[in-house]
Amino acid sequence: MTDRKSRKPLPLLCLIAACAVLTACGGGQDDGAEQRSSSAGLPKGRIDAGERQANAKGAATGQSCIDCHGADGNEPLDPTYPKLGGQYADYLGHALQQYRNGNREHALMANQAQDLNDQQIADLAAYFASRPAQIRDLQGAH
Repeated sequence: MTDRKSRKPLPLLCLIAACAVLTACGGGQDDGAEQRSSSAGLPKGRIDAGERQANAKGAATGQSCIDCHGADGNEPLDPTYPKLGGQYADYLGHALQQYRNGNREHALMANQAQDLNDQQIADLAAYFASRPAQIRDLQGAH
């Protein structure tokens, strides 16, 4: 027979301590802190602002995103241009950052992205990610 008083509350104390640590380290929102995406390090994208940006003509090329990629990002002007609709926002954000920084090469896209700030990139990524996906496997397409 075991005496109830002899049982140690250690497992319960460990659980409470673990919860406290996770809560403290859980990244609670600081009202003054800017929210960032998980992998691209961008601010939180705004779909409505991204839609406006996607329709704005770029100073460098005189074209908007939708001129080449279509209204929802799913009707590219050229079959070699990617469909953007439904693509992961972080992927789109990384791609635009790479074009802007000169680490990814494409004559039109590098010029289009060069003047975009992080918020504009996040907004465009959020907008195109929110559109219907028509992405497919291109293996054997060419």
